[in-house]
Amino acid sequence: RGLALKDKKKINGFSLIEILIGVAIASIMMAAMFASYTVVNNTYSRVTDVAGISRSGRDIVSMLMRDIRMAGFKYYYGVFENSNNDIPKQDYLEFKLGNTDDTKEDSHMPVVIYKNTLGYDEVVTSETLETKLGKNLNLVNENHANDPIKVCCDRIHVVYGDFNANDLTQPYKRYRVTYFAMPVERKIGQDVVDQYYAVYKSKESWKQTITQEEGEWISNCDECYEGELIREYVVDMEFIALDKNGKTVNANPAENLEEMFNIRSVDVKLTFRSSSPKGYFAKTQKKIVNSFTSDRSDVAEVEDRYLRDNIFVTVHTRNIGGSL
Repeated sequence: RGLALKDKKKINGFSLIEILIGVAIASIMMAAMFASYTVVNNTYSRVTDVAGISRSGRDIVSMLMRDIRMAGFKYYYGVFENSNNDIPKQDYLEFKLGNTDDTKEDSHMPVVIYKNTLGYDEVVTSETLETKLGKNLNLVNENHANDPIKVCCDRIHVVYGDFNANDLTQPYKRYRVTYFAMPVERKIGQDVVDQYYAVYKSKESWKQTITQEEGEWISNCDECYEGELIREYVVDMEFIALDKNGKTVNANPAENLEEMFNIRSVDVKLTFRSSSPKGYFAKTQKKIVNSFTSDRSDVAEVEDRYLRDNIFVTVHTRNIGGSL
């Protein structure tokens, strides 16, 4: 029939004060655990971010080195003994110098470098970039809002040849690989939370059969692709062409045609930043972004909390030599 009233008084339990003390202790323990987790998680994020910068930097440099070393390569087939003898011994493909307004976008020069240029299909100015993005240029990069064209980046075209004996229509191949940068915005909802540059890569093939005297660059071949994203969070990308004496060569055929085959190496300088500013610096700091050339010195100073990493390599163009 249940416990008597006097028996109920003998049952032990927690008082309100004891419960409150237990809740307080549990809250302190949970707060300490959360603080420890936050510290460990932030440290892990910073380590992985730094490792990602280093790893992706090495990856893009490896691609650049491989492609630049191929610049100017031409295949010589020699005497082909068959019943039809329908494959030419040497490359028959049209060669466009790219030194005129009509041919500058189709140049077959081994290495072509456009300085301070964003985008792929034209030499971008502040006005054309604003039109292309459909927005005010000041939104492109908060660190260099006045004119980001002066900071990022250079564009490089690398042209080389190849051969496919099984393709009787066009046995000799010619490819053009292009590295270029474009501004990128990261949004959460409608709010822009980050603005940076990204590096893209395109590969084209020159289409010209044996029966044709002229050809054109196409981007729909089996090996081709347009605007493939290579690396995000790029601060700057610079290319400097050098001759055998280490002197700078203007690698633009429209401005310096006579020296285009004097290029013996290309200096590559890439600057990356972390994807997040958290954890690297306690407050905003003023930093100098090193540059090869003096034309960028007026905007080489930035103020932010991002971590930056510079990569510098010299790539020898072993297939370029001789003269026009």
